[in-house]
Amino acid sequence: PDRLADGQPNIQGMWNNTRAMFTPLELPEELDGQQLTTQDLQVRARARGEGRISRSEWRGHENNSGGVGGYGLYWFDWYFDTPTDIGQPSIIVEPVNGRIPERTADARESVAMNLAQLHDSYANMESGDRCISRGVLGMMMPTEYNNGTLVLQPPGYVVIHSEMIHNVRIIPIDAGPHVDGDIRQWEGDPRGRWEGNTLVIESTNFKAVHNMRGPTAGTRSRQSEAQRVVERLTVVGPNSLRYTIRMEDPETYSGPWTAAFPYDRDDEYIQFEYACHEGNYSVPNALGGARLEERQAGR
Repeated sequence: PDRLADGQPNIQGMWNNTRAMFTPLELPEELDGQQLTTQDLQVRARARGEGRISRSEWRGHENNSGGVGGYGLYWFDWYFDTPTDIGQPSIIVEPVNGRIPERTADARESVAMNLAQLHDSYANMESGDRCISRGVLGMMMPTEYNNGTLVLQPPGYVVIHSEMIHNVRIIPIDAGPHVDGDIRQWEGDPRGRWEGNTLVIESTNFKAVHNMRGPTAGTRSRQSEAQRVVERLTVVGPNSLRYTIRMEDPETYSGPWTAAFPYDRDDEYIQFEYACHEGNYSVPNALGGARLEERQAGR
């Protein structure tokens, strides 16, 4: 790759991981030990994409009494003509069974307790609903929309600006040790270094969060202060990056696990404004509804 004046490989620009949306996060148990061909992967990915398009909650919202309104299919038109196969059967590549290790007993109890008390207070609500953070994994994972990721490289830094919630991570390069252990942050304290054409980002000093967005929008998880995350962005072509993220949190998971997927350069993409706080009705409406239910129950 081209290099900047300070010697960093030049990965500046807009990147998009939408292509990985066709690959499931985890490998179904019935596929354990099977060797899937490229054709198998394409068939599975295409079926997954078409299934997303036809899901009832994306169509006929006016007739769906259980829905909360739709984003509109204009978000998803690209599903019909986007490349589908990323060459792997699941986003999870470690362990070899392609599934996230089980949560620890303490983590399961913590998540269950938080769900039971979800609307007792704003502090119990999921961090993404509160427009605070989706965590490191949440801001990098492919989602149905808002997948634009802008990379900037001022001298001595790499800046990753995610379209979703407009998170910005400022990663110092070759900056020495992490901050003091008493300093805890939602997305940890990152330190970056280049190993050839691979940017390695190691993050520690995470804030303990009992209701953090999970690897997908439909899951809830947590992160402990013991969490350690190692990310790798490898230049594999002029318009391609290979992203891997290794999650270690012995207080939350029974073992480490790794997710991997590609990023494609997308210079024509423009990030949408993500006015999360400005348009956030989730918190007051959810809490207001819970207080109404309590009054109706006489509590």
